Amino acid sequence: MANILVFDSGVGGLSVAQHIAAQHRHASIIYLMDRQYFPYGQLDDQRLCSRVLQLCQAALANWPIDLIVIACNTASTLALPTLRAQLPVPIVGVVPAIKVAAERAGSSPIGLLATQATVQRDYLSDLIATHAPNHSVHRLGSAELVQWSEQWVYQQHYASGIHELLSPWINEHGLRHVVLGCTHFPLLTPQLQRDFPGVDWIDSGEAIARRVGDVLANQVTSIAKSDTTEVGSLCLSWAGEAPDHEALRRFLVPWERAVHCQPLQT
Repeated sequence: MANILVFDSGVGGLSVAQHIAAQHRHASIIYLMDRQYFPYGQLDDQRLCSRVLQLCQAALANWPIDLIVIACNTASTLALPTLRAQLPVPIVGVVPAIKVAAERAGSSPIGLLATQATVQRDYLSDLIATHAPNHSVHRLGSAELVQWSEQWVYQQHYASGIHELLSPWINEHGLRHVVLGCTHFPLLTPQLQRDFPGVDWIDSGEAIARRVGDVLANQVTSIAKSDTTEVGSLCLSWAGEAPDHEALRRFLVPWERAVHCQPLQT
């Protein structure tokens, strides 16, 4: 049975962990949040890289981890080379699903919804140039959607401002395909679909879960060969202030996994 660490600064990475949990029922998942420095867009690049490395090293000292998923677009952009060079386990990162959007959109324009930090990064321009060179890609950075995603997980509070925030952008550019370029944003997909039923909201969660399966299958260990029928557990962990455990447990009920909470020992 594999042990998979899923890491993010807040609850956004749960959108990725959900797909991993669904596709890999027998794997145990450790979900680690860096609540001390949430959100990561406020950190300078060097500090962010060193922080992510520090916490991943601490996690490896706390649990027997087989694979790490950096379920944060900002951290994936900056920290993956360092993590892969210094950690002894495979690392899977996330990138906005530009390629998928280009395949679905045909000749139509594409929207890219991300954090304000992500939409300004050169790597995003490189992704667009590589996977959507013939498309008009319209970017929008939003801090509000990150906060609304956190409120949805902890309070089940609907984001009443979604339509007001996104409608002018969507209508101006005639968008029917929008990439969710922050792992927080897919948590709001039901609300996005309700407010904009004609838009195809695209995220990379399923693709990341498939990538996790490929990496585990290629490891020459007993991990991928396990024939257990037991459903893996879910450990919620954090650095910094403790989250609302009961609210998280309520949100995670549909996952049908045993959930326990444990602060990260550093």
